[in-house]
Amino acid sequence: MTGKSDVTSKPNMARELALLLLLSTLWGASYTFIKIGVETIPPVTLIAVRTLIAGTILLAILRLRGLALPKDRQTWKRFLLQACLNSVVPFTLIAWAQQTTEAGLASILNATTPVFAFLLTWLVTRHEAVTGRKLFGVGAGLIGICLIVGVQALAGIGHQLVAQLAIVAATVCYAGAAIFGKNFKGLDPMMPAAGSLICGAALMVPLSLIVDRPWTLAPSAQSVLALLALSVFSTALAFVIYFRLVQTLGSVGTTAQAYLRVPIGVAIGAVVLGETLSPAAWFGLAFVVAGVIAMNIPARKAKLGLEPVSLIQRP
Repeated sequence: MTGKSDVTSKPNMARELALLLLLSTLWGASYTFIKIGVETIPPVTLIAVRTLIAGTILLAILRLRGLALPKDRQTWKRFLLQACLNSVVPFTLIAWAQQTTEAGLASILNATTPVFAFLLTWLVTRHEAVTGRKLFGVGAGLIGICLIVGVQALAGIGHQLVAQLAIVAATVCYAGAAIFGKNFKGLDPMMPAAGSLICGAALMVPLSLIVDRPWTLAPSAQSVLALLALSVFSTALAFVIYFRLVQTLGSVGTTAQAYLRVPIGVAIGAVVLGETLSPAAWFGLAFVVAGVIAMNIPARKAKLGLEPVSLIQRP
């Protein structure tokens, strides 16, 4: 069987927004998993195992479904580039940075992904229509994050500057990955997810063997469990959802999940840790929701059964 996508040109927006919320939760939790993991597992090895486990899981699922990965060289070149943009480079930068940077601050810095996606779309690729509505969504999301976390939450910026710049660089990679992911339109969403993770593992595992000599490590049980959760839920499952949303919501709309990571983290803290939300935080959450909705309302042409228009079709 081929890996043609069953994603239609008229997606159910309620379902797609629910998937966006799930993706936000899975990736929002990844910062905590990484923070626990790098306590006893070096960043390169952490990412090598993360990509290897996630890629293997997706490959096994594809085979159970009777699907096979494409064999043409051009598609695998795209898988490799997607791996560099969406896993190898950003995963490693964030894991390295979180040795000295708090998970909350990492998630805040990484929440700027939609801004870079918007700017890349507007200034470089022009592959999606850039509207005032999407611009409003970017602005509302940033305002909401500022209100939720408060100015004091950003007090750590300036300390460990190199690590924080590494997270920003990872954010730019994610924005580029969301745009480049449009190249896999027509493929089952699990195809580019599995292919890019396999390519990522092929790059990272040899590097781990050379740099970290993982057989000499003694990771804690807590770090191992965090790595397993990171691999299965925040990578394998999240990547399948991600590539589906790139097709149905577009690259800018999909990166809007970055805005949801912060309020989700706040909500988890309130429920699990008994933290309280200030009135400003609730107000900020409203801005975030408004921003995400604004960036994902389908264009009028979508109501006529047509796919959202792209200014330039990518090859």
